[in-house]
Amino acid sequence: MAGNTFGNFFKLTTFGESHGEAIGGIIDGCPSGIPLDLEAIEAEMSRRKPGQSSIVTSRKEPDTIRFLSGIFEGKTTGTPIGFIIENTNQKSKDYSHIKDTYRPSHADYTYDKKYGVRDYRGGGRSSARETASRVAAGAIAKQFLKGITCNAFVSSVGEIFIDKPYQDLDFSKIEDTPVRCPDLDTAEKMISRIKEIKKDGDTIGGTVTCVIKNVPVGLGEPVFDKLHAQLGKAMLSINAVKGFEFGSGFCGAKMKGSEHNDQFNADGTTKTNLSGGIQGGISNGMDIYFRVAFKPVATIMKIQKTIDSQGNMLEMQGRGRHDPCVVPRAVPIVEAMASLVIADFMLANRLTKA
Repeated sequence: MAGNTFGNFFKLTTFGESHGEAIGGIIDGCPSGIPLDLEAIEAEMSRRKPGQSSIVTSRKEPDTIRFLSGIFEGKTTGTPIGFIIENTNQKSKDYSHIKDTYRPSHADYTYDKKYGVRDYRGGGRSSARETASRVAAGAIAKQFLKGITCNAFVSSVGEIFIDKPYQDLDFSKIEDTPVRCPDLDTAEKMISRIKEIKKDGDTIGGTVTCVIKNVPVGLGEPVFDKLHAQLGKAMLSINAVKGFEFGSGFCGAKMKGSEHNDQFNADGTTKTNLSGGIQGGISNGMDIYFRVAFKPVATIMKIQKTIDSQGNMLEMQGRGRHDPCVVPRAVPIVEAMASLVIADFMLANRLTKA
């Protein structure tokens, strides 16, 4: 299986399966001498871990990181940072009924057809459990990116949307509710909707919005390595993501140039920011903001028609512990992947200017 490494200069390679002994990763290219706040890293892991509230999966995993290399006396050494996160609460028997059965809209079928073998226990490598390693690496990237802030939040669940621009939101309230929506009135509606969906044995999708502030001018390479192209790749690599838009996104397609153009101020900033902080694939110093769409989780508790590995039609019903809505736990994953992209381009700029 290829495709397990992300980044060009600040690289992350992840390994492990949902119900294996452990998952983990290797970070290559992280500069030396960066003081690491291990408590801050654990706090990031706690934001993603299962079992946080009644609106996410009840699987209980402490998601404690054990660093194996690359850190000495609290600072990075410049050598590869290796780490593992042990799996301690697997219930593989919950998946025995789908050993030879494909869940609709899940990676079961494609993995089996591509590799000729499939780890049906929680989806194996296709499980969102893999993203814990991304959050660990992203937490380190955040500490490298001093002064640059990255805040993601749930902006919609199903048909329930925040009806305010991000500039009017208080990001300090993101963690005030289990749904991670900073608009508290909207958050309550989202929570109620997720609970209804869960009770009905179904799942629901939503969107996560991310805002990156204090990005310097000049990150990104023209043509194939545009900054927004790499952010799009990062987001689309996350489990269950079906869409990515930055700046004005699809709404911009409805506008005239006279409406959409961001006019300059004398200092090079712009009066508006429909460009989303990126022009020509290069950061312009304004806020970078984008939105990521997540589909409903594929495993549901309702009876569905499907096929088995022999092509026989049958009915199946999900079992075990699954998120009724993935977006609350996706917030730190989106932040992590965005931080990895920015860290990668920051290192690229260093090498270009060296």
